[in-house]
Amino acid sequence: MLTATLLSATIFALASTASGHSSHGADDQAPLTEDRITRWKSGYTFTGIQTFAHLPHVECLVDQEASFDIAVIGAPFDTSVAYRPGARFGPRAIRSASQRQIPSRGFNPVQGINPYQNWATFLDCGDIPITPFDNAVAFTQMTEAYRDLLRRPARTQPTAATPGVKGKDGVYHPRLMTLGGDHSVALPALRALNEIYGPISVLHFDSHLDTWAPNNLAGYWSSAQSDFTHGSMFWIAHNEGLIANGTNIHAGLRSRIFGGDFADYDDDARQGFHYIETHEIDEIGVKGIADTIKQVVGDSLVYLSIDIDILEPGLAPGTGAPEPGGWTTREVKAILRSLTSLNIVGADVVEVAPQYDDAGESTAWAASDLIFEVFGLMVGKPLYPVDGYVERKTHNRAPRPNEQVVREGVKTEL
Repeated sequence: MLTATLLSATIFALASTASGHSSHGADDQAPLTEDRITRWKSGYTFTGIQTFAHLPHVECLVDQEASFDIAVIGAPFDTSVAYRPGARFGPRAIRSASQRQIPSRGFNPVQGINPYQNWATFLDCGDIPITPFDNAVAFTQMTEAYRDLLRRPARTQPTAATPGVKGKDGVYHPRLMTLGGDHSVALPALRALNEIYGPISVLHFDSHLDTWAPNNLAGYWSSAQSDFTHGSMFWIAHNEGLIANGTNIHAGLRSRIFGGDFADYDDDARQGFHYIETHEIDEIGVKGIADTIKQVVGDSLVYLSIDIDILEPGLAPGTGAPEPGGWTTREVKAILRSLTSLNIVGADVVEVAPQYDDAGESTAWAASDLIFEVFGLMVGKPLYPVDGYVERKTHNRAPRPNEQVVREGVKTEL
């Protein structure tokens, strides 16, 4: 009897409490009628899963229906290096550093474009699964991955009959930005691009030539594994006919070379490369560097490859083979921003080894920022007519004191 009485009292109390809360909260609680994306999608750059620049992530190698115009793909591979390993962790470090980038705050005032809010559909396709135990197998894995992704039709197709850059199959294809990984990852990318377009030009920012024959190294034993290195990939690419002859150029060379003369440079020229050494920026400036690059590559299709050791190691120490005396990040960005006429069909940023980086992760930050600049070049120069293309903008800022300005054809001094 006592138990029944207590139970009845408890039920009555709970019902009264619920009724009280119900009547009290009905007027105070805002109805959930707002758009859920507006309400819950964070605009803070320090939140969310780490994809490059907060781009949508799709496992593109698993999802054959994944469609894109430009995609990020990681190549966590570093077992072909001749000195310090660690670049297998580069994709993760670069993605982490890219978190300051977000599409809603992606306008580049110098290039006059927001690559993330223009015509192109971007995806982060994750990483290629690459074995660290067998370079020959790793090379095959990367080649097959690039073939799979690059053979797909681009998501955005032409909107006019105006001719554009098609593959040999008559199809308009997407473009990839590779996060390295050591520099050898450029070779499988070039193989896949060659199958689509034929021989293409290479614009190579690096302190090293990377056109060395594998047997240049003392103690060389030939094998499928030992031939494929981060210093021989362009030598192999030339021998396989993957790159155009005479329209390739290195920018920023400053390393020592083999022997007692310029034999390495002569062999490099036979492979169809021109070169710009780091010190030349002191004589011809950023404009001279950019003009030389444009004169060499012309209107050819270009693969843009950026080794992070192009930068002064005091500014970007996180790399496996640093060479003192490099260009600054500002100088490299200025050169890139001057290359808006290039027909870029693919690109990479490689050799970021975060375990050698400083506490502020300066190297990874620089890498992610250079990628942002390259995206501006890609989006700003579609390879064929596209719908939704927003042209580069210029800003008519107020004149500074004593600045020469032109107003309606009349030059005045303020």
